[in-house]
Amino acid sequence: MQLFAGAHIRRVVASQFGFGETGPVQLVTIDDIRAAAELIRPYVVRTPLVPAGWADDERPLWIKPESLQRVGAFKVRGAFNAIANLDESVRTRGVIAYSSGNHAQAVAYAAAIYGVPASIVMPEETPTIKVAATRGYGADVVLCGAGEREKVAAQLVEQTGGILVPPFDHRDIIAGQGTIGLEIAEDLPAVDTVLVPVSGGGLASGIGTAIKALCPGARVFGVEPELAADTAEGLRLGHRVDWTIEDRNRTIADGLRSQPSELTFAHLQQVLDGVITVSESEIRAAVRELAYRAHLVAEPSGAVALAAYRQGATPPGRTVMIMSGGNIEPPMLQEILAR
Repeated sequence: MQLFAGAHIRRVVASQFGFGETGPVQLVTIDDIRAAAELIRPYVVRTPLVPAGWADDERPLWIKPESLQRVGAFKVRGAFNAIANLDESVRTRGVIAYSSGNHAQAVAYAAAIYGVPASIVMPEETPTIKVAATRGYGADVVLCGAGEREKVAAQLVEQTGGILVPPFDHRDIIAGQGTIGLEIAEDLPAVDTVLVPVSGGGLASGIGTAIKALCPGARVFGVEPELAADTAEGLRLGHRVDWTIEDRNRTIADGLRSQPSELTFAHLQQVLDGVITVSESEIRAAVRELAYRAHLVAEPSGAVALAAYRQGATPPGRTVMIMSGGNIEPPMLQEILAR
């Protein structure tokens, strides 16, 4: 376990602008998130806060199960906000996305609702269940080698004239994911701690922005696997770091293998109070606990927040964990539960 304390975070200017590695970066605001909430309301599930009655008495726990979304993960929020904000003349050219799975399904679903073509680039190692689900929404899936998603997506943009909908590196995506934080603040305004999975950083950036604006006394902790802990290292050093795809692919949490962009890193520097890293065995135990105690199916990426909670590294108080998704291969779930 590694806990990166907020005192070591290099803070950016406390306004709507932060400073990235190459200059000013415009940060998402609570007004952006409120606008996103209105725009995506017809298409997303307002997920409940599910009380975990078996949790620690001094740290009462609520689960925010984004697995209840139509695509089984939170990504639908950002995808709908991004596509809805496109001019119709641009949108009709089609959309391109790259993703290990959940963003792929979200963009495919949103594109189907808007009646526009979608081409999705996915790594060859993506779980079959996520590839099949993406195709099920009518998208054209292009499989690629490890670390080649961005390059292949750029080629498709050039070939088709479509518009790229990135998985996290866009203000509309961040604002869409931030609607989760807006809902938490409305349903539990006295929240003390929020635990959020971190990968590319869009989810934590959006939720952190909303929580810090509406519940300023609350702490927001990112959570990532020890085997893909580039965010923890980057925040400790004060700049983004690069972990090889081979290193990041070691974790079972396939949805947490991306790295923050300049945009999301600037947000994370401002809104995170720390980063907690969790082991592979802790992630597996959290998947089991969610299945047996909460009766919720979580993919490994969606269970890391509970793994962090179980470490006991967070302070006492009312805690919300983001269960970011539930798209897990049945054989993997069976293997994890069998242990």
